[in-house]
Amino acid sequence: MKRIRELIVRMATENSSWGYCRIQGELKGLGHRVATSTIAKTLKEHGIKPAPERPTTWRTFLESHAQVIGATDFFTTEVWTARGLVTYYTVFVIDIATRAVHIAGTTTKPDSQFMAQIARNLTDCVDGLLLGKRYLILDRDGKYCPAFKEIIKAAGVQIILTSYQAPNMNSFAERFVLSIIRECLGRMIFVGESSLHRALRQFVTHYHAERPHQGLGNERVNGQTSTESSQVMVRERLGGLLKHYHRRAA
Repeated sequence: MKRIRELIVRMATENSSWGYCRIQGELKGLGHRVATSTIAKTLKEHGIKPAPERPTTWRTFLESHAQVIGATDFFTTEVWTARGLVTYYTVFVIDIATRAVHIAGTTTKPDSQFMAQIARNLTDCVDGLLLGKRYLILDRDGKYCPAFKEIIKAAGVQIILTSYQAPNMNSFAERFVLSIIRECLGRMIFVGESSLHRALRQFVTHYHAERPHQGLGNERVNGQTSTESSQVMVRERLGGLLKHYHRRAA
C-alpha cells in the first residue's frame, strides 16, 4: 500500500489537472484498484489540494511550453579602456527548447533608450528572435524598464517575472551566464571594447556549433556531429581557450 500511496502523490504532483477519478483510472491501468476516497485521503495527508486548486509546477510549465518560451538576462564584464576599468553590460536571450543564444547587445549604459531598442530588435517582424514566442522570462532587474516591457507586450509576448530571490526560475539563462564566464570571460583580460565583442562572437559560435550540452543529451545546439572516419583534429578559438575535437574530412 505504501508504494501505491507514493504513486498517487507522484501522479498528483506531476499532473496538476488530474482529479481523483483520473488518478484512479491511471492506477487501474497499472493493475491497482483504489477507491477515490483513498486517493483523496492520501493527497490530503500530503498537503496536496484537489485538482481545481492545485497549481501547475514551474517545471511542468517549462516542459509544456518550451517551444514558445524565451528567457533573458544580463552579465557584466570588466574592460580596460582609455578611461580606466569600465563595466560592460551584455543582455542576451536564450531559446528554452533549443538552448540557442542570441547576444542582444552590449553597452556601458543600459538605460531606457538602449533597452527600448533591444526590445524593438527582439520583436522585429522579419528576424526578431522572439518571433513565434509567447512568453519571455526575466527577473526583476530595474534595467528591464517600462519601455522595454511595453514593446515586448505590444508584440504579443507575455512577460513572466521570476519571484524575488528565485534564480532557479530563470535557470536556463543562469546556466548560460555560468558557462560563458567560467569557460571564457572569467579567464581573459579585455583591453578595449573590440576585444570583448570578439570574445563574445567566438564563444557563441563555439557554444552553438562545437560545445556539447548535457541538457541536450551531449548534442550540439545546431545538431551537427563529425562522423568521418579519419584523423582527429582540434579546432582552437581565442588562442586555445576554447577547443573542439573533430574528424577531418577525408
